[in-house]
Amino acid sequence: MSEVQTASNSVISPKDPVDRVHKTTQIAQPPTQIPSISKVKVSRDTSGRITVAFPYDPSRISKIKTIEGHKWNPDMKHWSFPDSEGVVHKILKVFGQEQVHLDPALQANLFPIILDKLREAVQSRHYSRRTEQTYVNWVKRFIHFYSNRDPLEMGEKEVNAFLSHLAINEHVSASTQTQALCAIVFLYRHVLNKDIGLLEGLIRAKKPKRLPVVLTKQEVKAVIGLLEGDKWLMGMLLYGAGLRLMECLRLRVKDIDFSTNQILIRDAKGNKDRVTMLPCSVNVPLAKHLKRVRQIHQKDLQESFGRVNMPYALDRKYPNAGKEWGWQYVFPASTRFVNPQTGAQGRHHVHESVLQRAVKEAVHNADITKFASCHTFRHSFATHLLEDGYNIRTVQELLGHKDVSTTMVYTHVLNRGGKGVLSPADKL
Repeated sequence: MSEVQTASNSVISPKDPVDRVHKTTQIAQPPTQIPSISKVKVSRDTSGRITVAFPYDPSRISKIKTIEGHKWNPDMKHWSFPDSEGVVHKILKVFGQEQVHLDPALQANLFPIILDKLREAVQSRHYSRRTEQTYVNWVKRFIHFYSNRDPLEMGEKEVNAFLSHLAINEHVSASTQTQALCAIVFLYRHVLNKDIGLLEGLIRAKKPKRLPVVLTKQEVKAVIGLLEGDKWLMGMLLYGAGLRLMECLRLRVKDIDFSTNQILIRDAKGNKDRVTMLPCSVNVPLAKHLKRVRQIHQKDLQESFGRVNMPYALDRKYPNAGKEWGWQYVFPASTRFVNPQTGAQGRHHVHESVLQRAVKEAVHNADITKFASCHTFRHSFATHLLEDGYNIRTVQELLGHKDVSTTMVYTHVLNRGGKGVLSPADKL
């Protein structure tokens, strides 16, 4: 044939210009169809069961069958599960990154998977256990504040309103509001991968300028003198080495060097190591204490126990290191612990509340009216060093402060008696 029949039933002669043929043929072609992605729909039926519906897909069917309690409904063409705790979490986890349409009535069931991802993100960055617990608690409060709405549906406006509510209605401190802000920003940035903007218009809680509570040397002596046994040793280390409470309780035997009178603090605040002094006055009592601890450890080993928790993955890299003497806690608990995940038994360090209660009672019995706690010993340590004329940079290193401005708060001791001014009342 000398003619070409197109889909538009127009006849084009071979003598027509090429561009005309090309143009007509282009119009005649059917438009390209973009295939739509079928979502997995999760909802609840009238009987209260959780239902999962999707077009026939063998790979999805194999995934759904890995969840316990699955049941196929041939009439409704969906899978169903009993509405047990965590079933929505399991469904979302099985389908991973696929598009899942979740019924708004089941939004509250998003909590487990969001919180699990939050914990994983915190742990992968080697944040402390307490930071993990704090972030989880603030995210729970944030989502509950908006009646269990999906965080992905919220953004800068909702975050601003929640944080402003904390400052205006709940009268939280500036540090508490900042803590909540850090937790929510971490959730959106590292878990949900969503930008929440600059948070403009946020009402900030006013940060007061406060001085730390400091005991005099006589008051420190009175309080520590009322402590006994292991608690006396812990109190001496808090004051004599400037340790934080958990730094003292987590000390390992290998981190104490009697030959150089030094203590190596591992994984302190900010994931940093530092070296501080070992007070000479505790050398002999501490050596006797470690001798008793070693006897307890040897008895545990004879009874097929004697393990301690190892940091990071060292327990897998060195399976027997947890039984070695050097890794044992300087202040072990009086009873053994049971690991809920593995069932293995060992011995943890003493709980912080043991020393906190003892210090509180000692402060009361010493008839001291100041609001003193275990951390007050650290404040007193820094203050007394500056009083004795030590360089502030040296004190900064001993405390492990990142910035010297943090250590500067202790320079208030140099302002004795109203900056050294003699009161006119003393001249009467």
